[in-house]
Amino acid sequence: MDDRFNTIAGWGLFGGIVALGLSSLSGHYFLADKEHRPETMGYAIEGVVEEAAAGAEAELPLPNLLAAGDVGKGEAVFAKCKACHTPNEGGANGIGPNLYGVLGKPIAKHAGFAYSADLAGKGGNWDFATMDAWLKNPKAFAAGTKMSFAGLAKGEDRANVILYLNSLGSNLPLPAAEAAPAAEAPADAAAGEAAPDAAASEAAPAA
Repeated sequence: MDDRFNTIAGWGLFGGIVALGLSSLSGHYFLADKEHRPETMGYAIEGVVEEAAAGAEAELPLPNLLAAGDVGKGEAVFAKCKACHTPNEGGANGIGPNLYGVLGKPIAKHAGFAYSADLAGKGGNWDFATMDAWLKNPKAFAAGTKMSFAGLAKGEDRANVILYLNSLGSNLPLPAAEAAPAAEAPADAAAGEAAPDAAASEAAPAA
């Protein structure tokens, strides 16, 4: 029994020594051309961070999303809301209130529905901006809300749903889309345009 234990222990010790030696050897190999150990080990994969950053586009302003939106697509997205809400005129309240004509109405004031204190205390009306904030993250809009829906992350989806809700008896005029910012001329191009003018000034004879 002792011999078997000693044999196993010996092989385990030998394996540990080999692993330690390989680790040290690999470190010397990969750092052979470096005077000091780098702070971050490994090799950087070029282009990964840059591509990810380039792929993340800034979301358009809500008025622009509404201008480019689609009521039909909004109705399709709203299908996931029908488990709790009815969209028809005079529809009954369910887990959530009936939403016919909701845009333009006071927040959390639909008759016959018991709202959370947080949502009931918001005040104001359901305009485009407040509805967008609500649909994006209900818990952030009113922390104590009874609605368990996590929200719609895509601005396009929110805009389409808002257009659909607006078509349900509200028909509020849409806000004007914001103009796209003018593209700035590259500095090199501006310098290139200024150079001929400077050369012409130097070549012109004095009066």
